[in-house]
Amino acid sequence: MLIRDIMHKKEVQLVEPKTPIQEVAQLMKDGEFGIVPVQEDDKMVGMITDRDIVLRCVAEGKNPEKCMAKDVMTDEVLYCYDDQDVEELAQSLSDNKVRRMPVVNRDKRLVGIISLSDLARQSGVSHLVGRTLSHVSQ
Repeated sequence: MLIRDIMHKKEVQLVEPKTPIQEVAQLMKDGEFGIVPVQEDDKMVGMITDRDIVLRCVAEGKNPEKCMAKDVMTDEVLYCYDDQDVEELAQSLSDNKVRRMPVVNRDKRLVGIISLSDLARQSGVSHLVGRTLSHVSQ
């Protein structure tokens, strides 16, 4: 089974590095998602999770209206290809201890977001979910 066949989020919201965190958090709330890619000059330069906002902005007492995406984003962008097998995805999520990952095509154009819950919704791959969740949660 390929990643493109099970990924849930195909319409992805992107933000710029200078987007205020308050705006990023509002996007997450309105869209009911917990991860937002950061783009600059048509290239992904980082990722922001709801956890990043809490730990790198709120917990440090920064003002969410003045704190920018670049201040809390993770610079390393992990991604997978839409034509990869879900077993490879499960291994990558486990190895990197992440629950969500951007999906790109072979031209490295963003085509969606895949999550551990996308795996959990699929029959036939339930054996991957428990093992992956266990490794991600360690």
